[in-house]
Amino acid sequence: MTTYTIAFIGLGAMGGQMVRHLMAAGHRLHLYARRPEAAAPFVEQGAKAFASPAQAAAEADFVITNVTTTQDVEAVLLGAEGVVHQARAGTVCIDHSTISAEATRHMAARLARHEITLVDAPVSGGPSRAADASLSIMVGASGQVFEKVRPLLSILGTTITHVGDVGAGQVAKACNQIVQVINIQGIAEAMMFAARSGVDQDKVIEAISQGLAGSRMLDMMGPKMAHRDFAAGIEARLHDKDFTMILEAVADAGLSLPALTLVKGQLSALMENGWGHDDTSSLLRVLEGQQQVH
Repeated sequence: MTTYTIAFIGLGAMGGQMVRHLMAAGHRLHLYARRPEAAAPFVEQGAKAFASPAQAAAEADFVITNVTTTQDVEAVLLGAEGVVHQARAGTVCIDHSTISAEATRHMAARLARHEITLVDAPVSGGPSRAADASLSIMVGASGQVFEKVRPLLSILGTTITHVGDVGAGQVAKACNQIVQVINIQGIAEAMMFAARSGVDQDKVIEAISQGLAGSRMLDMMGPKMAHRDFAAGIEARLHDKDFTMILEAVADAGLSLPALTLVKGQLSALMENGWGHDDTSSLLRVLEGQQQVH
């Protein structure tokens, strides 16, 4: 198997797990993290830490980014100390962040002027599936570039889908978030109705989970709501960030999506209550508070 030097930028809950798998596969990791302590465990295992994204990318074959916002990706790729300043011609950047599709296309065009290729490859599955390398990865790239990056992506995930050209992966991830979080809102409403009706929530979940209402989100979120376990699987603030971005893209497309708009309002209320670092199952608590008001 060919091994590469990979610059990895962003060592949060997802990124750290990805680095672990890439190192286990024999690749050489050059790391940049805003918090140096995040890189320390991997440096002990043979990775190298650098003081800027540009320095990390200087000798890399691939650059992988997994940061929070569109602005974060722009900063690490194109900012004053960004990858673009030292990466070699022919370098391929793979971005696993969930960001704007339109901004991704603009960044790809700017990097292309330096003979650097950008691939958008957002992921779904959260930290638990990052840990066991079973992520779903949605890829925007040319067919030739997709074949080049697929072996690396296969180290991190089990479902690798080439959606289309650059930006298409981010569109698919936006669709994923729309379906996922609107589903969570529906589960919250069902759990509240069951409780208010005096019916055991666990029994309701058991009754409906194998029918047409069954879903992975019901399996995950239903029991968390029934047992009031609001510890974060994925922090709600990230879903709020995504829905803000998606609403902007929807408006730019000239669309009105009523369920999206409603759930964004619920996420905003969740954030106002200070639950952004809790699980998105906290949408149940938002509903409960609204019942008390009304």
